[in-house]
Amino acid sequence: MVELDEADIRRMQELAQRVMALRPELLNGDATVGELAWCWAKDVDALGRFWRHRFWFADDRLAAWAWVHLPHPITRGDGTVREVEEANLVWQTDPDRPELLHEILDFYDEVAGDADRLLNLQSADDHARTTVAEHGYEFDAEEASDNGSWVQFNSRELTDVPDPVLPEGFRFRTAEDVSPADAVAAHRAAWPRSGLSEAAFERVQRTWPYRADLHVLVEAPDGTLAATAISWLDEATNTAEFEPVGTHQEFRRQGLSTALQLHGMRLARAAGASRMLVACLGAPAHPAARNLYHGLGFREFTRDVPQIKRAR
Repeated sequence: MVELDEADIRRMQELAQRVMALRPELLNGDATVGELAWCWAKDVDALGRFWRHRFWFADDRLAAWAWVHLPHPITRGDGTVREVEEANLVWQTDPDRPELLHEILDFYDEVAGDADRLLNLQSADDHARTTVAEHGYEFDAEEASDNGSWVQFNSRELTDVPDPVLPEGFRFRTAEDVSPADAVAAHRAAWPRSGLSEAAFERVQRTWPYRADLHVLVEAPDGTLAATAISWLDEATNTAEFEPVGTHQEFRRQGLSTALQLHGMRLARAAGASRMLVACLGAPAHPAARNLYHGLGFREFTRDVPQIKRAR
């Protein structure tokens, strides 16, 4: 087995840049520049042995890729373990080579064994919808339901970003101002079950296009890091993406996330971004993040269409 390494992720990000420039509505939510960097860097040490990947090239340029996540255990920050029993495919094709999805799905069949197979395609991708049906996939009505965990992708132009306002005594910081241990503590305070380690976060920091000056935080009057957001800037497409965004559970409902994201958008704009991206759960049963982002001016431009193929 050949491990998926940072050079591979960089190739995948280059394809993401091309899709974003040509057909952004066809860019799969897990295949963006920022999402690829974040998910690979934080998880490769713990989960890399459960990954399988393959690349397809045309004229020495990456035209498609498949990244399969086999069934695996997830050790949470509180020590509990969750067993992921299904396989999941993250994938992308060049808009000019959609037919390669057939080969991607054949590869998925080869490596997934007897596990149920999950994947997502985008709502505007009619070709992918037809292709996966030919390979035995069905619309996953449970996952796509009003209380499912499907994701929508949101966009906002950065032409008019209001001034951020923090409660008295709070202040903005960046990852340049804090230690990796403190940044990890801020993340885990927002997501108590997260297994993010200091070593994994340091790998995140070394992974393109992470920039410590665009990793923004809010510090409370007592010194607690109360909110955190990483902004991934892609200078080739003048876009930036928030991933992840979170607030300490003891500091919620004080407007910290709103202020932090406005601040982050202003920093991204100053660094060259003209558009901001962020993903969130889209189902009506999970309105909190969606309402927050809509209040900040984000609007949906694509969403996941979950698919499933039961093991025979």
